[in-house]
Amino acid sequence: MSDLSFPKLLAGLVRIISAKPRVPRALHDNPSLATILNRRSIRQFTAEPIAPQIWETILEAGRLAPSTVNLQTWSFAHFTGEQWRDFFGSPIPFQASHGVVILADTHRVRSTLPEFPDAPLSEYTMGVMNASLAAMNMVQAAEAVGLGSVMLSETGRTGFYDAAHLAEILELPRGVVPIMSIVFGHTRAKSPVMPPKLPLEAVAFTGRYLETPAEVRDNWRDQMRAGYQVTHGGEKFSAKIAYYNRRIADTERDLRRLILGKEESKKETG
Repeated sequence: MSDLSFPKLLAGLVRIISAKPRVPRALHDNPSLATILNRRSIRQFTAEPIAPQIWETILEAGRLAPSTVNLQTWSFAHFTGEQWRDFFGSPIPFQASHGVVILADTHRVRSTLPEFPDAPLSEYTMGVMNASLAAMNMVQAAEAVGLGSVMLSETGRTGFYDAAHLAEILELPRGVVPIMSIVFGHTRAKSPVMPPKLPLEAVAFTGRYLETPAEVRDNWRDQMRAGYQVTHGGEKFSAKIAYYNRRIADTERDLRRLILGKEESKKETG
């Protein structure tokens, strides 16, 4: 993937800067919608701690999320910044105040309901789906009280790509799989612009699956490359993609072991 030409770089940046949520004018002042639509991933936090009662409320929002048949297939390993440093051996990312490892947890259901079927992939899918809803509830609760958050993919060996490491250090039983970590805190800088988003017409349709036109996909890709190039000091987007390709291959192997178990994983891969 070659670097963007200057005209394409400029065009991509203009699209990013000018992008706004598409909301009817009558709903512009709706505070609940504003909480959802204005949320951004924050990577700069102040040293101000989150008050204990506010943090408990954020966790409570996760607890009250919807779930399949009310099975609540989630657990939350949560830490203050100091606890994070002591437990993981490194500072909490971005100097955040608190962090939580979101766990897809079907172990509790299986321990409580012995008739629960042994279907690892279905269990994992259900666990991820429900725990992700809980995670989004937490993020939106934080936004509602004026806090910022960011989901980690690899930062400090505590993100999605480090699921096996997290499972080991947290001593997770089978059926409990880390799916994401999120850190929270008081935002230091102004909220960033909206990242490149595909248009609604590209992701929403009625009836049969709708292929996204190549031009729309190319425009989105160019915006992603332009945004990355500017925010990462000219670093090549292609180099980052290659890096993530390697991480994804390792994560795929680790997830097979965590979800299917060692023997089942060997059978699956032949």
